[in-house]
Amino acid sequence: MNAPKPESKSDARPVHKPRPAGGAPGAVRPKSARRRSRELALQGLYEWQISRADVGVVDAHMREQEEHAKSDNAHFVALLHGCIAQIDELDALITPHLDRRVQELSPIEHGVLLIGTYELKHCVDIPYKVAINEAVELAKSFGGTDGHKYVNGVLDKTALVLRPTEVAAQRNRRPAG
Repeated sequence: MNAPKPESKSDARPVHKPRPAGGAPGAVRPKSARRRSRELALQGLYEWQISRADVGVVDAHMREQEEHAKSDNAHFVALLHGCIAQIDELDALITPHLDRRVQELSPIEHGVLLIGTYELKHCVDIPYKVAINEAVELAKSFGGTDGHKYVNGVLDKTALVLRPTEVAAQRNRRPAG
């Protein structure tokens, strides 16, 4: 039987964890209930896109996940059911900002864009920058290497269409320079 080899010094890499604003170095901010609901909705959208199972089946499967107990259930339901029910409308909103057909997007990128667009359109209590940043974080966690950059660009342009006043107000607040 072979014993595991000890790590050489060249293999040992320091682990850097994100630090919340005002937090101690190395401290990790716990996920909010809304972030957990977005993650579950994305996983549900992925499952739905691959299997085309009934939304009720996908919903039930997501509720079995351990994370569901810590999520914002109302937001999860709104995202999962809303994105599926309004997929044609949401796709129409992002299509002008894509460099490829919707069908050529990875299921993760597509799901993240659906969630971001849904929040921009329907969740006006969430500032547009927060909706975009949350979608970017989903893409970083679940998507391809540079998918988050693509998501950011598409949602920035979509926000200009869905929330022009809010975007203009934010841009006017920036200091000149």
